[in-house]
Amino acid sequence: MRTNVSRQDLAVVRNLGILAHVDAGKTTVTERMLFLTGITHKLGEVHDGTTVTDFDPQERDRGITIFAAAVSCRWDEHRLTVIDTPGHVDFSDEVERSLRVLDGAVAVFDAVAGVEPQSESVWRRADRYGVPRIAFVNKMDRAGADLTAAVASIRERLHPVPLLVQLPVYDGDAFTGVVDLVRPRALHWGGGVVEGPVPEYLADEVAHARRELEEAVAERHSAALEEFVERSELSADTLTAALRELTLVGEVVPVLCGAAYRDIGIEPLLDAVVAYLPSPLDRPAVGDGEDRRGADPAEPLAALAFKVHATPTGRLTFVRVYSGVLAKGDTVFDASGGRRERVARILRVQADRHEEVERAIAGDIVALVGPKAVRVGATLCAPDAPVQLEPPVPTEPVVSVAIEAKSSAETEKLALALARLADEDPSLTVRTDPETGQTLLAGLGELHLEVVVEKLRRDRGLSVTVGKPQVAYRETVVRGVRGLVYRHVKQDGGAGQWAHIVLDVRPLNESEPGATGFEFESTVVGGRVPAEFVHAVEAGCRDALAEGPLAGHPVTGVRVTLTDGATHSKDSSDLAFRTAGRLGLRDALRASVMAILEPLVELTVTVPEDYVGAVLGDLAARRGRVAGSVSRTGVVVVTATVPLAELFGYATRLRSRTQGRGTFTTRPLGYAPAP
Repeated sequence: MRTNVSRQDLAVVRNLGILAHVDAGKTTVTERMLFLTGITHKLGEVHDGTTVTDFDPQERDRGITIFAAAVSCRWDEHRLTVIDTPGHVDFSDEVERSLRVLDGAVAVFDAVAGVEPQSESVWRRADRYGVPRIAFVNKMDRAGADLTAAVASIRERLHPVPLLVQLPVYDGDAFTGVVDLVRPRALHWGGGVVEGPVPEYLADEVAHARRELEEAVAERHSAALEEFVERSELSADTLTAALRELTLVGEVVPVLCGAAYRDIGIEPLLDAVVAYLPSPLDRPAVGDGEDRRGADPAEPLAALAFKVHATPTGRLTFVRVYSGVLAKGDTVFDASGGRRERVARILRVQADRHEEVERAIAGDIVALVGPKAVRVGATLCAPDAPVQLEPPVPTEPVVSVAIEAKSSAETEKLALALARLADEDPSLTVRTDPETGQTLLAGLGELHLEVVVEKLRRDRGLSVTVGKPQVAYRETVVRGVRGLVYRHVKQDGGAGQWAHIVLDVRPLNESEPGATGFEFESTVVGGRVPAEFVHAVEAGCRDALAEGPLAGHPVTGVRVTLTDGATHSKDSSDLAFRTAGRLGLRDALRASVMAILEPLVELTVTVPEDYVGAVLGDLAARRGRVAGSVSRTGVVVVTATVPLAELFGYATRLRSRTQGRGTFTTRPLGYAPAP
């Protein structure tokens, strides 16, 4: 489709996510952004249940973000699409899918706590997708707020180069505003933002901080270095341009500060989004090899589905358009599913409200009505120019529960509802236990599964019973076997099956018993096993990993080498070698020394000093290993490594041992051998 959209139009687009640990203030920051950009005319509050992006009843009941919500708005002649992402570890897959389609992000940190466990987790995910970031240190109005310490924790735990572009302004103990170091001026809030000169008592500190900022930028940016050498300082325009370029390539992270709940610091944060975060034009082209698509409406359509949501009025498929134009009524090709889909309507998203538009162009994030079978991670493209985009990687479930309908009449409805929920959320899996016949629902944590069960009851009207949570164990090879010979011969009339393979099996990482993953290689020489059959053997080996020999858990942490083999002139085929790979690896695993792995988490507990002893004793009883503790104002933060299986019911136990004053968060750490 022809379009008159220019590159200049795309240059004013910003697709960004708000990332943070739970309770750092992401949703409050988002609500202030929406109010200032005119999307809302009344401030929404998390504690009042009146927020725009936390619109789901469970989000408002629990006071946390569960589902990523997108909102479009405008600021300084730029069009922003803001996605408020969950902070709780149980909903990290929502963050993963959002980061896959975003161009930039604002990472929000608590000025008292600094970098917290989930902050670290979402930061690593942003690293994986190369998403440029700016940092916003929130809650500067709290007792114990320390911008310097927060920036130090960002540097030490996340390893970027954080550059302060603001300093806080206090009136006594009250946080009242910030000093902009790029264009030295003071910004004060009180019924709106008021610009003024830098306070005299801060002049020396501001001059020193500005000098440090100039030197750090000049050290990393050639044009800035030339100006710095020539003039011994940097102009505001040069500093802004250099900071933008360095942010886009991930060399630095500009750091701002504020107090979103007090409406302080949001206007300059929006200015920083426009100034430092990328437009679609600044991001690399998508696709593989020569068939890559840039952010250009003139190129063939390429879009990625990153979220599916069933509403009472129909199924919404959320997509990021990377290239081309998508118009209402178009037929698109689902490259992942191999089918054509018709787009009936295109919606500009405003959380739970939608505005219908005629088309979406490169750089847009919109919701589609019409596609009936598109799954999360699918590529939608022009039928005559197919392309496959890299999908977001779903997080593996670690906790499962048995679930069943209370009445046999609702059994079929439950199965259908679970299938739809798993379609919306790829981090959920539903399977039937072959031994007990029970339906097992697996997810990323207790809270994740609680939310799903509540959706079944509240949204679907189903009465269900739920068993006790069980962790997702894995099996691994401790000591493998070499030279295992497997010959697959099947002759039952007509074309037969014949395959001969020799396998070596060993641990993926000898020095790390809890290593996960699977690697396959072939050292066959002389064409004894043709390349197409080698791929079939690998596929068969992957099939065998679904069920281990000890207790039927999935197998991980294995390296398999195909060392030799032979073929039959007539009866060898892909199917024969795939079957040989599956059955041969099963035999090899039975002959190996195996071990069961259990998932571990990093547990961070914040408790008053008086209760530390009780908490440490309880952690020891749960097989926890304390990694360290830090004292803050009146409280102690204890970090420990604990098996996930030992943490069921921990929230209730912690409340009882600390008279309701203790809090905790968790972060997945991987697997380790179970006792």
